[in-house]
Amino acid sequence: MNRKYLAGIAAAGVLTLSLTACGGSRGGDASAAEGGSNEGAKIGVAMPTQQSERWIADGENVKSQLEDLGYEVDLQFANDDIPTQVSQIENMINGGVKALVIASIDGTTLTSVLDQAESQDIPVIAYDRLINGSDTVDYYTTFDNEEVGVQQATSLLTGLGILDADGKETGEKGPFDVELFAGSPDDNNATFFWNGAMETLQPYLDSGVLRVPSKQTDFEQAAILRWLPDTAQDRMEDLLTVGGGERLEGVLSPYDGLSIGIISALTSGGYSADELPVVTGQDAEVGSVKSIIAGEQYSTIFKDVRELGKQAVTMVDALMKGEEPEVNDTETYDNGVKVVPSYLLESEIVTVDNYEASLVETGYYTEDDLK
Repeated sequence: MNRKYLAGIAAAGVLTLSLTACGGSRGGDASAAEGGSNEGAKIGVAMPTQQSERWIADGENVKSQLEDLGYEVDLQFANDDIPTQVSQIENMINGGVKALVIASIDGTTLTSVLDQAESQDIPVIAYDRLINGSDTVDYYTTFDNEEVGVQQATSLLTGLGILDADGKETGEKGPFDVELFAGSPDDNNATFFWNGAMETLQPYLDSGVLRVPSKQTDFEQAAILRWLPDTAQDRMEDLLTVGGGERLEGVLSPYDGLSIGIISALTSGGYSADELPVVTGQDAEVGSVKSIIAGEQYSTIFKDVRELGKQAVTMVDALMKGEEPEVNDTETYDNGVKVVPSYLLESEIVTVDNYEASLVETGYYTEDDLK
């Protein structure tokens, strides 16, 4: 994260000079801001689904923070239906929005509708999911997604006792039988999570400390389309059959919703509560935090969406005032057409040992939320 931050600072001067030429400051014309035409402007916020508590929280965070600054907000959820999201964004454009914040369902399907935004000089901020194949994406705000994958793999290794709490090897040789899950192949972040995790796990797979009974170690084999818990549950049930009865000691899961499905399959497959393998996760959703407290799921990755929402709002506000939004990464996120200037936030491993300090004491959840 620090390396990327310094690289972003080093490039900031060049970025500031070049963004206007490449369309990076569309919608942020200083004369418009001085004239007050963007005061109280309507901002479109497109979120992928209301079937995940995480995305509901993201949408409400962005909406409330924009409204606090005096903007009007059109917030829409597409319930994981691509044509619905395209239609919603189209309606936002036709409805006169001055900027778009988009968490895409499929980062490759929005090119045409974003061309409409470009024709009306509407800036586009990709929110947590990179929009691919379009030069209309002006900025991107997300977490350091490869580091999230590293953290997931590290927590798996820690839970298995291969690493200690300080991340140092314990000398444990195993072998430990684990299965691997990946996110949705149409979500750009999924490959970053996977790559970070596999880079961390590969030495232990090569040495035999970790074994994958199913032999399914490719992203395509491990991917769960649309991040659906039921699909993860079905795959886990199949893996228990393919594994030939081997007792699993760990499961790499990239998202809490998948973790719940995985744990359900394990308990249905004969694992008692005290026999469950080390299962990772992401997003610190209430159900999974309760599962961690109960000793079922081992870990999750906490990504504070309050901060992500704040960063998106800060970017919008800067654009509406004719200013350049702050970024700290100008190298990592190539969407196939351009490298999108990005602001990356940090994430944190959460287990039963630190959930109170990380989630309750920071006000993210109350104690009652987790009962």
